[in-house]
Amino acid sequence: MIEVSWWMWMAVGAVLAILELVLPGYILLGFAAGAFAVGGAVWLGLSVGLPWLVLIAAVVALVAWLGLRSALGIRKGQVRIWERDINED
Repeated sequence: MIEVSWWMWMAVGAVLAILELVLPGYILLGFAAGAFAVGGAVWLGLSVGLPWLVLIAAVVALVAWLGLRSALGIRKGQVRIWERDINED
């Protein structure tokens, strides 16, 4: 069985958080939050297998992404709805 220690999860979370500065969209920030959460849980003594840790990281990442999306929302002007067609005039 592969033994993944808490500092590996924290390192992955830090790398993903740094990459989020380069790539927009809050996607990597959710994954970073999931990695940090699993790293903290392993540091506190959670001892389950790697598949469960990956599942926990994915669920936390999804919840973090949904929270960020609802809190920060869509930027004004990001989605444009056309009211009229210029070809109809």
